[in-house]
Amino acid sequence: MKCLYCDCTDSKVIDSRSADDDKAIRRRRECTGCGRRFTTYETIEVIPVLVVKNNGTRESFNTEKIRNGIIKSCEKRPVPMSVIDDMVTDISKQVYNSMESEISTKEIGEMVMDRLKKVDEVAYVRYASVYRSFKDLSSFMAELKQMMKTDKK
Repeated sequence: MKCLYCDCTDSKVIDSRSADDDKAIRRRRECTGCGRRFTTYETIEVIPVLVVKNNGTRESFNTEKIRNGIIKSCEKRPVPMSVIDDMVTDISKQVYNSMESEISTKEIGEMVMDRLKKVDEVAYVRYASVYRSFKDLSSFMAELKQMMKTDKK
């Protein structure tokens, strides 16, 4: 690690501790050349995943978009924020563990709906109504009937 003050490339680690909820390591270093101290952070390098949208464009995978969509569908529902955070973390892990460099919005939407269905059926229907773009009442009713069939099993 190059010293900020004298550009010496030799330093020793004085103290290490976890940072950012154990997602990084904070290291206090001392330059062997000038003796001054500085802090560095070590993090895991994340391979970027691109989301392929319906129109074919691509953008970086963003967990905040997933979180915002789930929060919107759970509005005024008894779903704790900790459950929403767990769903977002679970989906994020599934996306990164797939080892794919691209994922479609359809796949992400299905992941969200699978989890919402288990947590809150009303939130699921809200999310599905936007995600599946119900054109009319009959398509909406078809989804509800399908949901009721799977509940009886």
